[in-house]
Amino acid sequence: MSDDAGVRALVVVDVQSAFFTGEGAVPAARPVREAIEGLLRRARERGVLVVHLQNDGPAGADDEVGTPGWELALPVVEGEREVVVRKRRDDGFEGTPLGGLLVAAGARGIVVCGVMSEMCVSATARTALARGYRVVLPHDAHATYDAPAAEGISDVVPAATVSRVAEWALGDEVEVVARAADVSFEPVVEAAHGAAG
Repeated sequence: MSDDAGVRALVVVDVQSAFFTGEGAVPAARPVREAIEGLLRRARERGVLVVHLQNDGPAGADDEVGTPGWELALPVVEGEREVVVRKRRDDGFEGTPLGGLLVAAGARGIVVCGVMSEMCVSATARTALARGYRVVLPHDAHATYDAPAAEGISDVVPAATVSRVAEWALGDEVEVVARAADVSFEPVVEAAHGAAG
């Protein structure tokens, strides 16, 4: 991983209605949504790849396929540089075309955001790191729920603490940025014909 690996992709993990609207929303739904909206706006302006991961939950889950909770909570501008990738596992790479999309886009650095911090966000970021990507994780652009109390182990662990621990558990290779507003994307410039590499 190199600091000069420009960020040319935004991976938005499971920003679905079940987790961002109504009583089942994660505690930080509003500020996290706003942070992700800012990332989306800047990514689109720069022309970088945007991948919306959409989890296909099992029957009875809040994000069960085809239910209102399964729908994406943010509008998608589908096209050559913005796609929706459905998944069935925590890791957004497993059984999906995500890896191929990043390679095709020439992305060496990616931003990961969304939910849940300790599950799908973490699993996707960890695989990206293992594949040699520069991974930027904006602290205010991912979230989860409180961890429930466990008798003899702990009281309720606040969601914000769970998210911070998830960041820390990724190790020192991940770049945790305090504010999504401080994340920049490398503009995509089409290669000139005959240019030497």
